[in-house]
Amino acid sequence: MTATQSRFTTALAHPLEPLSGDEIGAAAGLLRDAGHVGERSRFVSIVLREPSKDAVLAFEADGAPIAREAAAVVLDKADGRTYEAVVSLTDRAVTRWEHVPGVQPQVLLEEFFECEEIVKADAGVQEALRLRGITEFDGVMVDPWSAGHYGDEEEGRLLRALVWVKIGGPDDNGYAHPVENLVVYVDTNEKRVAKIEDHGVVPVPQEPGNYTPDVVAPRTDLKPVSITQPEGTSFTVDGHEVRWQKWRFRVGFTPREGVVLHTVRYADGERERSVLYRASLSEMVVPYGDPAPTHRRKNAFDAGEYNIGTLANPLELGCDCLGEIHYFDGVLADGDGNPLVIPNAVCMHEEDFGLLWKHTDFRTEKTEVRRSRRLVVSFVATVGNYEYGFFWYLYQDGNIEFEVKLTGIMSTGAVPPGTTPTHGQLLNTDGLYAPIHQHVFNMRLDFDVDGVANSVYEVDTETDPAGPDNPIGNGFRTHATLLGTELAAQRRVSLDRARYWKVVNPNARNAVGEPTGYVLKPHGTVVPFVRPEASVATRAGFMNHHLWVTPHEEREMHAAGDYPNQHQGGDGLPAWTAADRPVADTDVVVWYTFGSHHAARLEDWPVMPVQYVGFSLQPNGFFDRNPALDVPRPSNGHCG
Repeated sequence: MTATQSRFTTALAHPLEPLSGDEIGAAAGLLRDAGHVGERSRFVSIVLREPSKDAVLAFEADGAPIAREAAAVVLDKADGRTYEAVVSLTDRAVTRWEHVPGVQPQVLLEEFFECEEIVKADAGVQEALRLRGITEFDGVMVDPWSAGHYGDEEEGRLLRALVWVKIGGPDDNGYAHPVENLVVYVDTNEKRVAKIEDHGVVPVPQEPGNYTPDVVAPRTDLKPVSITQPEGTSFTVDGHEVRWQKWRFRVGFTPREGVVLHTVRYADGERERSVLYRASLSEMVVPYGDPAPTHRRKNAFDAGEYNIGTLANPLELGCDCLGEIHYFDGVLADGDGNPLVIPNAVCMHEEDFGLLWKHTDFRTEKTEVRRSRRLVVSFVATVGNYEYGFFWYLYQDGNIEFEVKLTGIMSTGAVPPGTTPTHGQLLNTDGLYAPIHQHVFNMRLDFDVDGVANSVYEVDTETDPAGPDNPIGNGFRTHATLLGTELAAQRRVSLDRARYWKVVNPNARNAVGEPTGYVLKPHGTVVPFVRPEASVATRAGFMNHHLWVTPHEEREMHAAGDYPNQHQGGDGLPAWTAADRPVADTDVVVWYTFGSHHAARLEDWPVMPVQYVGFSLQPNGFFDRNPALDVPRPSNGHCG
């Protein structure tokens, strides 16, 4: 097993190449030199300001030069104001500096750690802990949850801190020992406790929940599996451009989205055909269904409130990824505007994936079989107690899949021993439980199926009516409905109709005269169970529909709006689509909502085995026949 490393320079030509460390530092320096950034200013993000889609496509067509720009979000902790900036790296000038009133940007990584120290040092918190028999505070563990917006919060930049305690030392699993009913609001600008809520003492569960090999003896009957590619990989990498089999695309990485795929194309004979211009995680939210005081306001937007890309793990060969690996670093900005490098943030490798296609002619006993190989592009983020693995899969037959792997440790609570929780699963006899919750994701998929002018159809399967045309009652067929406007395109999955959605180019035709297309096939779907008037239902309005379609608009990037942190809601997709703009035969963006409904199990404790949710994008009339016919036979000499 080997690994290769991406290299960042400041002279790379493609306009979608992520900012280098030098460029991040230069952008921060230009903002300081212009007098915009003061002593208490903190950089929430500095990212590439992506050129317009038209400019990028023109660049790829004729090499027209494009100015290099950085976009920054800056929080002034002196007065709580948020600013957006644009810096021309080409002209070395600040071209935009604008106050954005009434918003809170994402939680800074440094605020995670500051919050814990502020809570542990507070006299009122310490007194509440003593009431629960906790007199040593070194083992106290604080998770900073976003405060949300419920209309009764204190003023300021708030985090809602929840408390656990490591009873058995620094390596103890603190989530086995929740301090129930203690909620602490922290103003991170003023670095103080703003409010303490103590809803009554519940005994802290004492039973340990550790999971490391020193307490769980490893099984001994597992033989090693060796994955080798003695002739190297089948992909090539130039900067952040990847070529594999007939695919060509670019890998991006942002603090808010994590991995981004750009300009995804497939070579079909002499033609290189476009499929997606940009694909990324738009937003996610984790609504909890437990109305108990500690848990009722757990509604984390892990992208829009926490910048999930900044929480990416440095991936390790042989642990997170197997085989011949190519890594991309994540190059971000810290709060001071200095480059922050997450080494090996993105892993790329090939995997054998079983059968690709096979047929045996039983009359001649001749068999043709091909094995499937897929390219994997992934990153893993740790958000407090939870881990999320985000995986893009590209296949030799033109399929694309996106999968989220959910693992880590559940956010726990406590009930008095002998009590059965109504809104969760008891995990032991000591009162430890895990509340019911959901993980809801929204993807922004900027389709360019054979070009930018696309339309979206909803495809349902219908049973034929009884009658002479259906004499034995077996008839059923698909029926496609054009989704012509934004409101008409707000749709939900229907298992009763085997529903899927098809993105077509009405101006490109396949061998049988039909528009070329790709279909979005649902895999893991959820619907919200919170009441419509719940705060999270307003703030995460994208949960209400699995499918949304909008016309391409550069500023519309995040399903819950640009600043969901402490926002009252209504922003993002619900606001944009109220205009009911036309979305037929135009440059469309498809927004897809999916997720995991997590009613906890005993088997999920103390660390949850991976749960999988996702969706697939499949060519449907895009090719004139199976595009993987030319994949060679397996090289072992025994097939065919």
